[in-house]
Amino acid sequence: MKHDSADSPGVSDQEKEMATNAFEAFTAGNYDESLKQLESLQELNKEDYKIAMNKAVAEFYKTGQGNNSTAKESAAQKAEFAAMIEAAKSRIHHYKVRAYIQMKSLKACKREIKSVMNTAGNSAPSLFLKSNFEYLRGNYRKAVKLLNSSNIAEHPGPLKTGECVRCMFWNNLGCIHFAMGKHNLGIFYFKKALQENDHTCAQLGDGKNGQAKKFTGIPMCALLANKRYELLYNCGIQLLHIGRPLAAFECLMEAVQVYHSNPRLWLRLAECCIAANKGSSEQETKGLPSKKGIVQSIVGQGYHRKIVLASQSTQNTTYSEGQSAAIPVASMEFAAICLRNALLLLPEHQQHESKPDNGSKSSSQSGSTESGSENSDACSGKGQEGDKFIPAAPSSPLRKQEVENLRCCILACSAYVALALGDNLMALNHADKLLHQPKLSGSLKFLGHLYAAEALISLDRISDAIAHLNPENVTDVSLGVSPSEQDQAGKQTPLCYPSTVSSARAMMLFNLGSAYCLRSEYEKARKCLHQAASMVNPKEIPPEAILLGVYLELQNGNTQLALQIIKRNQLLPSVKPSSSPDLRKKPPPFQPGQPVQPIKMPSSFTQVQRK
Repeated sequence: MKHDSADSPGVSDQEKEMATNAFEAFTAGNYDESLKQLESLQELNKEDYKIAMNKAVAEFYKTGQGNNSTAKESAAQKAEFAAMIEAAKSRIHHYKVRAYIQMKSLKACKREIKSVMNTAGNSAPSLFLKSNFEYLRGNYRKAVKLLNSSNIAEHPGPLKTGECVRCMFWNNLGCIHFAMGKHNLGIFYFKKALQENDHTCAQLGDGKNGQAKKFTGIPMCALLANKRYELLYNCGIQLLHIGRPLAAFECLMEAVQVYHSNPRLWLRLAECCIAANKGSSEQETKGLPSKKGIVQSIVGQGYHRKIVLASQSTQNTTYSEGQSAAIPVASMEFAAICLRNALLLLPEHQQHESKPDNGSKSSSQSGSTESGSENSDACSGKGQEGDKFIPAAPSSPLRKQEVENLRCCILACSAYVALALGDNLMALNHADKLLHQPKLSGSLKFLGHLYAAEALISLDRISDAIAHLNPENVTDVSLGVSPSEQDQAGKQTPLCYPSTVSSARAMMLFNLGSAYCLRSEYEKARKCLHQAASMVNPKEIPPEAILLGVYLELQNGNTQLALQIIKRNQLLPSVKPSSSPDLRKKPPPFQPGQPVQPIKMPSSFTQVQRK
């Protein structure tokens, strides 16, 4: 601001005084007073451009832009704010990708992944997200390659971010190998993740091993760095697939203390109990019926030599005497409680039916080895009105169709457990509910008819059981897995028996023959038996069917043929009865302990089935 009004001609004393006051106020830093004097001066002399210029200078200084250091600080703040905005945008893209993965909307996720890679580059979080995306698409080798390319050493660590990247790295490798069917490698990586998690918790001072829990100096996000229960959940699922149900039960029992509202976790606990009590033979692990145990022993010599056949009547009835069913042990009674909890946690049926996204997949890198789907489009803007998600931590939320699939599996397991405990009315109730489910897979429908027939036979309602054992009831034995999932690279089809409709119908005919025997309709039983035997490979004929053939030949008077069946362990063509001194004694009435049941290995979305 310049003060030259004294040298200007034609300036009144009042104007000089006002100009002097404005200059002095400006020099003193009182810009408001200076502007006030300049405005008064401008009213007296409106055409003087110098007053307008001085007024602009005073306003400029008033805003603080006159100080060069202040201007530099303001510019630095603007640059800092711009960087913060870019970081926030990158974070938002990360969160959107994680949300799409949780909602299983891979089409929308693919678009966001590109934005993440453009904004964040090859940072560890972005590579982890892209690896998770490729994992859900079934590109397991590419997912492993992306994980190995991430530089986890550059990550700030759990004390700053609340995330243990090393723990996440081993966990994700375990999930990928789980999906590839390499379960022993998977459990190895999960154990490494548990070790890293324990090491991180020891650094934070989590209160274990006599340490005092520390809070001072630790960010709030770091207090949630402990992922032990998520990792135990993954370990339990992996151990169940390996065939170690008792170890899996221990892991899942720890996890259920935190995730007690997850219905699928209660189903897994029940599957552990079933697998621990059913036993397993080498043939069963291959998906075939066991041939062992037909002949228990041979007593006597010569004419008095007798063959003692193994009893099948109480083979599958299990009781835990003198112990409460509420005690968490791997028993069938506790399995019934777990299944009841799982059913109660599921939402009720809704009358409004929306178009479902069928299919389910058994892994998720984000926290659990049990979720994911390839053909979902939940967030694409289509069908969102009827697509509701049910929380199932630590795995991804359950969609409507997954809830219905889970309900069917729980009902099938409940019928099996009730039969094993001898509760035939409850088994029949569960089997009937299973058969009335709207979205029932072929394999579970087959099991529903078998379980209902077994319960009805035990209740002496043989005519009703025969209706369930009609082979025409079996038209499909699929697991309800979508074709897109079956075509994924490296995805293994779950081991299941029977795997074909003809094998399933043969099982129905074997059971139907048993039912006809109970009504003394031996000719019908014989026809069913030999028709079923002609439909399957001799190795697939269960031991109960062999015993049924022995009984029918004894009933027909063919003692020698019955002995040949036992000796060869296979069904033989029937012959006309001949006179024999062995006919002096009538054979005891046939008492089948149970209908012949299929053998099915435990998998992620199907229960262990009754043998």
